[in-house]
Amino acid sequence: MKILPNEIVDLLDYKTNLQRVLSERSGDFVYFLDNNRDIVITDSKKVYDFIERTTNKAAENIKEIKGIAASKGFAKGRAKVILNPSEFDKMKKGDILVTSMTTPEFVPLMQKSAAVITDIGGLLSHAAIIARELKKPCIIGTKIATKVLKDGDLVEVDADKGIVKIIKK
Repeated sequence: MKILPNEIVDLLDYKTNLQRVLSERSGDFVYFLDNNRDIVITDSKKVYDFIERTTNKAAENIKEIKGIAASKGFAKGRAKVILNPSEFDKMKKGDILVTSMTTPEFVPLMQKSAAVITDIGGLLSHAAIIARELKKPCIIGTKIATKVLKDGDLVEVDADKGIVKIIKK
């Protein structure tokens, strides 16, 4: 729970109600500094709008994503961001599979893919193990691949170094 310096002074002077501040921050909230002013957003919809806006703006400038090299190799192709089974039909042979993580139902997609990129996972994750079995380049633990990459982006996957380069958005 975050209480801002100016709020502490107001609380001590009985200008701010502690219960109100704490109840506002019991759910989702965003705190940031803007021109040396403390800004707090407590409305859930505004919090998610803020996150979406700032994430999209930051994602536009990213040209390279780093992660953990889980299965060595190099591939170049079109990214396909697939987050759930209803999107499986987007995947074509030679596309680069981009997902938060894989489960057994993703294996047919992994077989079609030229490479696999995930947001989360370690060297013993499903994506890493299956990619090694299939001898597919795989980079895991990027944290941001599904936010930065869009369907159709042309990417190079250097799974020897754990780097995804965005060639063309």
